[in-house]
Amino acid sequence: MADERWVFGYGSLMWRPGFTYLERQGATLHGRRRAFCIYSVHHRGTYERPGLVLGLAPGGATRGAAYRVADAAWDEVYAYLVEREQPTETYVEARRSVRLADGRRVEALVFLSDTGHPQWAGALSLERQAELIARSTGLSGRNVDYLRDLVQHLREEGVRDRGMELLLSMVEARELSAQASP
Repeated sequence: MADERWVFGYGSLMWRPGFTYLERQGATLHGRRRAFCIYSVHHRGTYERPGLVLGLAPGGATRGAAYRVADAAWDEVYAYLVEREQPTETYVEARRSVRLADGRRVEALVFLSDTGHPQWAGALSLERQAELIARSTGLSGRNVDYLRDLVQHLREEGVRDRGMELLLSMVEARELSAQASP
């Protein structure tokens, strides 16, 4: 329809969009996967001890949420999203086809990880991700809290992301081990 636009969210946009929308549906984006693939040097880490935040890395598929936004509200919503998602320009704005839960395919605005950006972490091993997440804290708090929040909200949305759940269990095991050490 000419009077609507769609936005795809795969992380906090799923449970805290922060903008007005006409419709929300579960959606799947093919060709990208949810991953801790971006170094965080402000919100979840520092330059000395970088953390990791989510991005859409190449490969796989991601279950998330799509929001239909009225054309009349688009400029305001778009400006908000650019401010929210692009503080350090670690994402590339794109339009991609997503499949909605009701079977329709729509084109949605997505923010893909910029693999050429200096904060791109790439395909780190789960061990390395767990190490970075377990030890880092930034302006928005502990990196592990960000991961816990993600897993909890995904579960509430009915999304089982086994990779994120495994990563959380690895980080929590590190925390227990650190607490047990004298």
